Amino acid sequence: MDDARKDARRIFDAGVAAADPYAAVLRHLDAVPDPSLIVAIGKAATLMAKAALSRFSGVHTIVVTNYENGTDLPGAEVFAAGHPVPDDNGVAASRAVIGALRSAEGPVLTLMSGGGSALLPAPAGGLTLAHKAQVNSLLLGSGLPIEKMNLIRQQLSDIKGGGFLRHAAPNKVTALILSDVVGDDLSVVASGPTLPPIGTPGEAMTMLHRTGLWDRVPQPVRDHLMGAVASDALPEAQNILVGSNTQSVAAMSLVAPSAQVIAAPVEGDVRDAARYICDQSLPGLTIWGGETTVVLSGTGRGGRNQELALRIAKEAALRGWQKWTCLQGGTDGRDGPTDAAGAIVDQGTLTRISDAGGDFDRLLQNNDSYAALALSGDLLMTGTTGTNVADLGVLIRRPSFR
Repeated sequence: MDDARKDARRIFDAGVAAADPYAAVLRHLDAVPDPSLIVAIGKAATLMAKAALSRFSGVHTIVVTNYENGTDLPGAEVFAAGHPVPDDNGVAASRAVIGALRSAEGPVLTLMSGGGSALLPAPAGGLTLAHKAQVNSLLLGSGLPIEKMNLIRQQLSDIKGGGFLRHAAPNKVTALILSDVVGDDLSVVASGPTLPPIGTPGEAMTMLHRTGLWDRVPQPVRDHLMGAVASDALPEAQNILVGSNTQSVAAMSLVAPSAQVIAAPVEGDVRDAARYICDQSLPGLTIWGGETTVVLSGTGRGGRNQELALRIAKEAALRGWQKWTCLQGGTDGRDGPTDAAGAIVDQGTLTRISDAGGDFDRLLQNNDSYAALALSGDLLMTGTTGTNVADLGVLIRRPSFR
């Protein structure tokens, strides 16, 4: 690995380290009343629960996380479930959480992190997991931003959009939240179990119509939305932000003080995001955070970070950049349904893909970014990190920023 790649990885790792779930929870436990129940949900749930149990040992604790992070935790009941597509284990975990909330006899501490939307499906009304899974798959390929996807998901769940509070009432709920949402709207993290819903059934229907998905979702989902009513007033909860994408970008700046920071979070479709990043990046070092989207048109395998990196490589080639390196990665270490966190690309990426027998444009058109990056040797492999605060990027337009 050359110096530019090492520098990019070091800066990215600093951003990931700033979102360490264990340390984030420890910093805020003094504000938490002694709980009768601890519920940790999301990709960072295990480490967050471990931190809470270091202070509140012996408290009934439930952890719901993804399979990669579903390790045993002494003193806790751990459920590993499907992400990004919900599965039966998530349904079982939802039932366990709802049962524990209803039987709690005092304050509840919940530890929220990204991924909770899929990990606790809790189908509402007469819906089934299959109905929710079908809707979720459609949403993931729709190009909708996470906020709009969660607006719809909330209306199909018995936990999201304040459902957690309804089951916990009248007990007080304190939520420590590690935000994977750009802008840190806490009502969107894990689809807002401890905050009011971000929309209504009518707004969810409108969104499905606008995206052309209404006629593609199962009939029971349409029936549920047409018969649903807006939620009643919910009990109040104390919601505390303990880590975020913004804080991770700030940590990257500390280890790379010469870097320019793209002030606005990088969002939207990866095609537009690649041009935006290159427009904003002057010679030297540029860093950013955010979360993009991909409209799926092919059958390939990849993720938003991998595709964004490839589109930056294409954009850089069109602009005639000679020496540059770009790292684009997810802080959770998993980009889409792959084992890669993202990619580290440079001025030689397109040539290496071609030399290995790949057709770059065809691979990109098929959303097959993982295969393309495997050919060029540019996949970013970090392993699961135990945290999740969206995505981070680094662009170096010279071998090193020193």
